[in-house]
Amino acid sequence: MLRNMSIIAEDENLLKRAAKYLRKLVAEKQADSTLISRDEFFDSLKRGEEEYRQGKTHRINSVEELHSFLNSL
Repeated sequence: MLRNMSIIAEDENLLKRAAKYLRKLVAEKQADSTLISRDEFFDSLKRGEEEYRQGKTHRINSVEELHSFLNSL
């Protein structure tokens, strides 16, 4: 990776293309509101496990129950 970065740094055209691509990546990440950090993901799992232990979850045993639940949202 470092070798590739040094090659890019020595070539102005490649450097411009790399910078443009990096700006695009950053813009995509900022635009995606569904992205969460690793810590947020694991915190969400812990909250879900706790809700399950407390009986605050719904069990869906069939496709019909799933359709009914989704239609109620």
